[in-house]
Amino acid sequence: MSELLDGLPTRTEPRSHADTARRGTPPSSPVKVWALVGAAVLGLEIYVWIKWVSGPYFTHVASGPTDPPTLMKVLLTIQSVAVWVGLPIAVWFWVIKPWVRERRISLNAMLMAAMGLMFFQDPLLNYFNTWCTYNAWLFNVGSWSSNIPGWISPESPGHQVPEPLLTNLPGYTWGVLLCTVLLVASMRQIKRRWPHITTFRMVLVTYAMAIAFDFVMEACIILPMGLYSYPGAIRSLSINAGHYYQWPIYEGLMWGAVETALASIKFFTDDRERTFVERGLDNVRGGYARQQSVRFLAIFAAVSASFFVFYNVPAQWIGMHSDPWPKDVLKRSYFTQPVCGGVRENACPDPSLPVPTKRSGYIDTNGKLVMPDGTSVPTTVPFATGP
Repeated sequence: MSELLDGLPTRTEPRSHADTARRGTPPSSPVKVWALVGAAVLGLEIYVWIKWVSGPYFTHVASGPTDPPTLMKVLLTIQSVAVWVGLPIAVWFWVIKPWVRERRISLNAMLMAAMGLMFFQDPLLNYFNTWCTYNAWLFNVGSWSSNIPGWISPESPGHQVPEPLLTNLPGYTWGVLLCTVLLVASMRQIKRRWPHITTFRMVLVTYAMAIAFDFVMEACIILPMGLYSYPGAIRSLSINAGHYYQWPIYEGLMWGAVETALASIKFFTDDRERTFVERGLDNVRGGYARQQSVRFLAIFAAVSASFFVFYNVPAQWIGMHSDPWPKDVLKRSYFTQPVCGGVRENACPDPSLPVPTKRSGYIDTNGKLVMPDGTSVPTTVPFATGP
């Protein structure tokens, strides 16, 4: 392992409570703080998933009358099979093999589990307004989005942006880690070529590589394949604008930032392959199992924060400034019917229309306001006059 970490910055951790006591300062355990955050996030995920599986939103979302092109269906099927074939291979190389060889849980194993759970955040980009949709032709049982506390975008059981579980679950679990590993390998090559490169420049170079990689993967492969679409993308800031496979440049900026953060977590480790969130791990008492649980929760918190801060936070602003959905998307029911048009008869999101919520009325395809059942337009109360 040492040759893989050659030339990387190192961090020194307290060896024991006794060593710390001799210095006259209490042991520092940032890992415990990160672990508490990770435990809170994991608790929220478990709560939401239980609510979803036991509630009305755990139901199939139909793709509508439009049948995807044969080539699209073939490519999507191949992708779904490929990510599941790759899963056991990834588990062998990143989880089982390091354990058999060194009797330890590798950092890659921790990251793999954390990125699989990071999948929970996938629907969050549509929290306030729907600007990204998945292909409902793929196997789905709805989404847990409406069970996320405070969810705003209008949804109902059977009519929401579905999560293609057979593709996304393994895709997040090992696909995102594979991208991260490739970035880290590039960072190590750069470090060997320019050993005195500063951390800031290394991060900038990694960010540029991540953006370029996302362009190739999304704009050139995944979007034309039809896995999902960004119908609400700002067209003036998009490549292939007006098509179902339009790729907003800011998507590359946001996801590139996520990948850069994930790669930095893995790259900037100490000589024991510990990340910055694991500082103070030796101070955790209670045996190996408890120590590794705390370690995982801390790493999970850092991974989750990377996705949330660098992608889902800015995505909310993007979603509220989306452009009209292109005709190339509107004519494909497998992208639109889950959320608008078709049997729902509500107009698709458009900047000329009010942004509806789960509790509000909506504008139908005829331009009329449809109020929720049992409600009416609020009456206007005249201003009081006099003292």
